[in-house]
Amino acid sequence: MGGKKVCIVGSGNWGSAIAKIVGQNVLDKGDTFDKTVKMYMYQEMYNDEKLTEIFNREHENVKYLPGVKVPDSVIAVPDLLETVKDADIFIFVVPHQFVRKLCEEMKGHIKKDAIAVSMIKGFEQAEKGIRLISHSISDLLQIECGVLMGANLAPEVASEQFCETTIGTRNTENGKVLKVLFETPYFRCSVVEDQDTVEMCGALKNVVAIGAGIVDGLGCGDNTKAAVLRLGLMEMVKFGEKYFPGSKMTTFFESCGVADLVATCHGGRNRALGEAVVKTGKTIQELEKEILHGQSFQGPLVAREINTMLKESNLEESFPLFTAIHKICARIIDPKEFIPCLRDHPEHL
Repeated sequence: MGGKKVCIVGSGNWGSAIAKIVGQNVLDKGDTFDKTVKMYMYQEMYNDEKLTEIFNREHENVKYLPGVKVPDSVIAVPDLLETVKDADIFIFVVPHQFVRKLCEEMKGHIKKDAIAVSMIKGFEQAEKGIRLISHSISDLLQIECGVLMGANLAPEVASEQFCETTIGTRNTENGKVLKVLFETPYFRCSVVEDQDTVEMCGALKNVVAIGAGIVDGLGCGDNTKAAVLRLGLMEMVKFGEKYFPGSKMTTFFESCGVADLVATCHGGRNRALGEAVVKTGKTIQELEKEILHGQSFQGPLVAREINTMLKESNLEESFPLFTAIHKICARIIDPKEFIPCLRDHPEHL
């Protein structure tokens, strides 16, 4: 009997960074884990060669995380069912809009006692409002699914700069297993049982980060950005109170909360998007092709999803920062209207 088999569903920027950690840990943690990690990689061409073949030869994702070597234990596989075959632990790290399709394909092809962990920072649009990605994975695959969220900018994690992260789970034993799988001296993991709040923070902070980028694009300074962070955190807490009753205030002070908010608002891709929205006048789709080489910004999608929910509940005015960010991304209002939104925020009344 070997150790638990681990597979990674996704291979972009963050997926490749976490593959470096997991790929090394399966080698270092004795017989706890199988020594091979399969990573599902959507097959695409890069310089007239299949990206999977380059990865398996060079042990590097030359397109999405260039310059970072991943342990030989990680093998890129272009076939989803081959990737997940016999796996005990699934790590989901794909854009949230692809989760349902992938899980539908996986149904009936996985172990009944497997577990999953989602690193996906987004929501799924449901018939009534929004749905947490971990809930969708769990329901579709009929297995338990925890989450991992934190102040974890992929290039910094990949270069082994110290950071923290938060594992959210409803099962204490699963939390212990995931901590062993992910923790390193430079990637410290705390485990909390307030899973839904952990995941909610991971999605909403990307929306606030766009706002931080908007004030950068408008030429404002750190004082204005600090106001965006504070008001954004207030709306995150309020959103949790409204839509996720039972959220613990202490969870907002974990890495998944205020720490991730600070990191993303200063160095994340959604901050860069917010700045580009102001300075270029281009659409989100054009900026995705230009900045992310075809990958998706999660912030605008989350902003749109929660705006749909707020509008249906007649609560747009109660969340003016979230609302303004969505409307700026959708080119409904001019970015210059963002400052009056901050100035007139009901928090100041």
